[in-house]
Amino acid sequence: MIKQTAGRDQLGGFAPKFAELNDDVLFGEVWNREGLSPKLRSILTVTVLVSKGLVDHSFRFHVENAKKYGVTKNEIAEILTHVSFYAGWPNAWAAFRTAVEVYKDDPGIDGGMFGLGCPNDAFSQYFTGNSYLNPLTDPNLTVFLANVTFEPGCRNHWHVHHASRGGGQILLCTDGRGWYQEWDREARALRPGEVVYIPAGKKHWHGAAQDSWFSHVALEVPGEDCSTEWLEPVDDGAYEKLGSVG
Repeated sequence: MIKQTAGRDQLGGFAPKFAELNDDVLFGEVWNREGLSPKLRSILTVTVLVSKGLVDHSFRFHVENAKKYGVTKNEIAEILTHVSFYAGWPNAWAAFRTAVEVYKDDPGIDGGMFGLGCPNDAFSQYFTGNSYLNPLTDPNLTVFLANVTFEPGCRNHWHVHHASRGGGQILLCTDGRGWYQEWDREARALRPGEVVYIPAGKKHWHGAAQDSWFSHVALEVPGEDCSTEWLEPVDDGAYEKLGSVG
């Protein structure tokens, strides 16, 4: 659910009706309509603003939104390159200056040191948001390693790694900021260099912070009769209360 208060914060006393239309209609209704994702709406908005040469502070806001809703550095560069041939070279140059500034310190957007890989389509039903998978070893080997990248706000559902002996999983955090939580325990903030050991039989979830991409290497611990049981999605309200990872 997209919420906006900028209209009332900045113009509530001067132009209350405009502030109401901005916050409640444009962002409260139009941006929350079904049919287009927030990511696609951000791409469309950025494109229109560039074509009109409107690259002021409001343009920066929409580039930041595009990043928040999952537009990667590579994608925004390709979008602006494509638009430049229709919107004009000077407009594109001005837009690039803003995009470079917005994306300069964003970790994890390209999968970090192990690469983004491909969309994690085979497991997308068990994720909220988009994730990417880059296998690092042959899945048929005894030990399987894969780099998993989560877009901002993406997390997997609650799940359990079962095994009659051994089993479980180890997460090696490499880029960005994220969360890990076990059932009936407080969520744990994750940053590059941290390691998470998940014993077999432990209900848990992990994923990105709301405002950051996040990558970890997942190591499947060898065991007997290993399987993964996927459960319910993480509650949106509970996730949103976690906020950012500093």
